[in-house]
Amino acid sequence: MRLNWFFQLGERVPRLHGSQGTLNEVAGLSAKIKVEVYDFLKDEDKVKGYRIARVPAIAVVGGRDYGIRIYGLPYGYEFRSFTELLMDASRGTTGLSAENRKKLATMNKETLIQIFVLLKCPYCPLVTRLAFKFSIGNLLIRVDMIDIQIFPNLAQKYHVEGTPKAIINGKTDFSGAIAEELFVQ
Repeated sequence: MRLNWFFQLGERVPRLHGSQGTLNEVAGLSAKIKVEVYDFLKDEDKVKGYRIARVPAIAVVGGRDYGIRIYGLPYGYEFRSFTELLMDASRGTTGLSAENRKKLATMNKETLIQIFVLLKCPYCPLVTRLAFKFSIGNLLIRVDMIDIQIFPNLAQKYHVEGTPKAIINGKTDFSGAIAEELFVQ
């Protein structure tokens, strides 16, 4: 399991000061977790290869790259969804129902799910967690978890007025917690 941390020298986000240290602490919990650090401007090949759109970012890579990106850091309520993601990605499996796994398997076009979160929102991890599971269940699905406090301009672009908010392929969206069966549709 790798946590690929992308940053830019001179980033001025006070809350993210020491973020690499936090990731190293998480990695210290298991010899199976490694942190790799990349500069957004200097490591262009890695940025392109992992399709990193902005920094700070984490690309979570288990046995393969599941297309899961965390823009910001998974603090607050999102920390639990992050730790559960690490377990799922390391195993390559999720707890999705058999019916929903079948539905996901029929998807044959690339899909980007952007989940806008507020780290103090207790409902955000429910939606984030489902989206992460979908990405592990079908490699054509990519998921970006985006902290609206770190990326307010992006939240404004998509008219995020409440969290969680999911944007699918830049247009279809919904706000609030949603059941697995409805989200798969």
